[in-house]
Amino acid sequence: MKAFELLAQYNQWMNERIYISAENLSTSELAEDRGAFFGSILGTLNHILVGDIIWLKRFSEHPSNFSSLVHVREISQPESLAEIRHCDLSALRSERKLIDEIFVNLSKEITQSDADSSLTYRNTQGDVFSKNFGHLVQHIFNHQTHHRGQVSTLFSQLGYDIGATDLLMCIPSDSRF
Repeated sequence: MKAFELLAQYNQWMNERIYISAENLSTSELAEDRGAFFGSILGTLNHILVGDIIWLKRFSEHPSNFSSLVHVREISQPESLAEIRHCDLSALRSERKLIDEIFVNLSKEITQSDADSSLTYRNTQGDVFSKNFGHLVQHIFNHQTHHRGQVSTLFSQLGYDIGATDLLMCIPSDSRF
């Protein structure tokens, strides 16, 4: 679906911008608790990755058996939403790039029929839910944007401007006008 492809491209573009900006910070600046929900810039970036992995693992159980999610089944399940998968920015960025590529590929596979279907999954407490798959895909992209907004605020507080962050930057011009 074109809408999901746009969101996946935006996600990939923004994550790259965030990680380029993060390279300007010291290890201690990245790890310092700044009062955000997940503490630090590093904690928040790890949370975004953890949330993505949790949802991609759920998406890998979708009846359409998306080929882009085969690798996801091999990724270890995060133990908590606050898990620090990587203390090292380089290792975190490497896994982030892999996950972003999976989102791009998945977005190209999802059909309208897939989006209209339901996905049954367990939350992190083990409760079972069945929800519209397309809405769940929208949720994960919204979740990423929400927490990247927190990260951009933390950068701003440190005096770093990461530039434009709007989805509008990824929407192609319509040549019909």
